[in-house]
This record gives sequence, structure tokens and C-alpha cells, in this order.
Amino acid sequence: MVKAGTIRRYVYDFAVLAGLALCAAGLLLYPQQSVSAAKNGLTLCLNVIIPSLFPFFVLSSMIVNLGYARYFGRVLEPVMRPLFNVGGACSTAFVLGFIGGYPVGARTVIALYKNGVCSKTEAERMLSFCNNSGPAFIFGVVGAGVFASSSAGLLLYLAHTAASVCVGLLFRNWGAGREDEKGARRAIAAAAQPFAPAFTDAVKSSFMSMLNISGFVVFFTVLISLLTLTGFIPAVSAALGRVFAPVGLDRDWIERLITGIIELTSGVASLRGATASLYRSMAAAAFMLGWAGLSIHAQTLSFIADSGLSVKTYFFGKLLHGLLSAVFATALARIFVFSLPTGVYLAEQVRAMASLNFGAALQLSCLSAGLVLIFFIIAARRAKTRKGARPKNAVKKRSAR
Repeated sequence: MVKAGTIRRYVYDFAVLAGLALCAAGLLLYPQQSVSAAKNGLTLCLNVIIPSLFPFFVLSSMIVNLGYARYFGRVLEPVMRPLFNVGGACSTAFVLGFIGGYPVGARTVIALYKNGVCSKTEAERMLSFCNNSGPAFIFGVVGAGVFASSSAGLLLYLAHTAASVCVGLLFRNWGAGREDEKGARRAIAAAAQPFAPAFTDAVKSSFMSMLNISGFVVFFTVLISLLTLTGFIPAVSAALGRVFAPVGLDRDWIERLITGIIELTSGVASLRGATASLYRSMAAAAFMLGWAGLSIHAQTLSFIADSGLSVKTYFFGKLLHGLLSAVFATALARIFVFSLPTGVYLAEQVRAMASLNFGAALQLSCLSAGLVLIFFIIAARRAKTRKGARPKNAVKKRSAR
């Protein structure tokens, strides 16, 4: 008698082989379209993703390697522990995740965990809500490029932030039954590195991370093009559209959501043709931003794979983040009622994300990373000074007695 586990293994192998065969067939049937999609993916990486993320990758690595995360953690321990039940050092991943965008937050969490700054339980809690979209993408690409409205970008960013905090609060008791890892964490905590090796390691690891991310971006750009050309996404959308038609989700809306579930940038770009339905478009954009897309999940998993951390909190957290973001965006759009400008119907004329100038993106990213680094250094130095001052005060009190 064949075991159930063996059957599942056969089904899994067949599904993987069938998927690979279909992808190969798609590349053969649509070679020009595939090459064009790959070029678009590379353009996106060169003009936006690399200049936007690389400085923040180096920044996050240096903050952890130089030991500043521990000092800064002492300042924010009274905030992070009551809210999210994690150490104050985890605040670096929380802050950088909101400023740098995907997947800076998750990468910072992995760095903190591997350097012994946070426990396994704390790292898994942080993965549920620290990997967020950056303000540049929400305000620039979604707000200005899709809705042609800074107000829409602001509401989406507020909904995105509020949903992330709510997810962190909901996951604060994750793994509460596990043994306390504080002692083990202190025992394995890596010593702070000098500046030269810390900078060298940060640049090397960040460069390799950018190669991984660029590869995933190009792959999913080609994949979503093939799924559309072969009729797979339209067919699935038509079938699901008939099922969800009673709740107002027709074929076109299902197709937009499927595209956003697979790849975030393509998903939000598809909303340009649906701006007449404001609240539905806002909710869809908020869900896509919270969920982030399979492309970004693949990028994040490339960091989590060899860490030994569970990915359950990450996937559950992103799904919950997307749903809460959609609810908050709809509520905010109705509370702060605003009408889209006439120019929204000319949103196609707004420069797309891939056309952003490389130099401008690099300057903005480096400036933001530099300001954040200065902030962390000042805060860490102040925390270190306070720590060094306490023993002296204690000695004086003892001697006075």
C-alpha cells in the first residue's frame, strides 16, 4: 500500500516538473515578449531597486556589525517590550523597514538574529510586521503614478503603517510558551567589529543580496508576462469572476488582484485603469502593498532560508497586513473624503517606476541612509555614555555610605 506521504511527494514532483515544462514552453512560444519583459525587469533593477536598496542594506549591516543596535536598543526597550514583546534592539529593523522598504526590514532582522542581538522567538515576531513598503514607493509610484494624488499616497501610507503596528501587536505573544532565550542570547552575542571590517563585510553581503533580489525581480517580471500571454491569468480571473461577481469583484478586478498577489509593481500599475472606483482601488492598492507579492516573498525567503527561523509568522503577518491595510484604507478614504483630481485620468502620462533617473534615486537613497546612520550613531553614543556613567554614580553613593 502506497503511503500518503509518498503520494504527496509524487504530486509535488509532478506539479514542479509540469510548471517548469510550461515555463520552458512559454519561453519558446514568446521569445521576443520574454526578452522584452526581462529588459524591463533589468531596467527596474538598475534605475530604482539597486540605488534605492543598496545603501540601506549597507547601513543596516553596519549598524548591527558595529554594535550600535544594542546601544540603541537600551533607549527604546521601554517602548518595544510593552508594545511588541521584543527587545529594544529590534527597533532598528522596525525603523529601517519603514524607511528603506522591502526587504530591508527582514534582512535587518536576520542580521540581528545571526549576531545574537535578538532571540529566535523575537526574530520570528519581528518578521511578521517589520518588512514594509518604503514611503518613496507609496508616495511616488502609487500615490502620484497611479492615483495622481498626494492625498491618496498619504492615506495609503497611514493605512500601511497602522496595519503593520496592529500586526505587531497581534503577534506579540507568538512563541510565548518557549523557554526564555535571554541567557543564551547574551552568551552567543557576537562582539562589535571595528569600522574597517564592518564596512567591508557590509558592502560584500549587500552586493550579494542585490544580485539575489535582481534575479527574482527579472524572473517574476518574465513570469507574469508569460502568464498573461498564455491566457492563464485571464482564464483564472474569468472563472473566479463568476464566483465573486455577487460581491462586486468581476473578471477585471480579479485579474488585477492576481497580478498584485504575484508581483506588487505590476499589480498597482494595473489599477491605473480603474481609478473611477476610488474606494475599491484604494482598498486593492492597500492590500497589494501589505501583502507585498510573491516576488518580494521570494526575495525575503532568500535571507530566511539559512537562518533556521520559521516562515509562518512572516506569511501570516503579510496576509493579515494586506487585509488590515485594505480595511484601514477604505475607512480613511471615507472619513477624510476627497475627490481625485482630473489629472488622475491622465495617470498614464506620469513617469513609471522604471523610468526614474538612476542618479536621482541613488542620491535620495544615500541621503536617507546617511541621515538614518547619523541618527543611530548619536543615539547609540548617548546610550553608551549613560551606561558608562551609572557605575560611577553607584560607586559614589557606596563611598558616601
